[in-house]
Amino acid sequence: MAEETVDIGCGGNKREGAVGVDHHPYPGVDIVADLDVTPWPLEDNRFSRVICSHVIEHIGEPLAFLREVHRIAKPGALVELDTPHFSSIDSWTDPTHRWHLATIWYQELLPGAYLSEQVGAFELVSSRITFGKSLRSLIPKAMIGMFGVSKWEKNYAFVYPARNIETVLKVLK
Repeated sequence: MAEETVDIGCGGNKREGAVGVDHHPYPGVDIVADLDVTPWPLEDNRFSRVICSHVIEHIGEPLAFLREVHRIAKPGALVELDTPHFSSIDSWTDPTHRWHLATIWYQELLPGAYLSEQVGAFELVSSRITFGKSLRSLIPKAMIGMFGVSKWEKNYAFVYPARNIETVLKVLK
């Protein structure tokens, strides 16, 4: 059976070869669905790759959203979730953003954490913060290298802001 990818909240930019799901019938969207209404019209354990690019910050109930991602994903599926970092101007300039996430937003979804029982467990594959391309972006990168992401995020994130958080999780079932 072929590996299947779903692009949740794809808008008009659905990834090639993916099943596109969005609340608006943009060109290329395969399934029009309100992502705030569960269950989604997708089968259990169907997808080996789930792409959620700049969508979770728009969702009314992120835990229900993640529960649905877990439900439609096959065991071992990879979930690629990108969102603006809370320090990014992009996080705050879109009035439809409901959530402003930090670097370890996924921590309570890991095995043994309290939300993993409600949502389903995920294993962290990778997570990284992206910055702009200016020379000024070298400062927070150096700070993170020397002092760690937690110290930068708590003390300097609004002085030296990030752009996005790019997280890859593995579905555990």
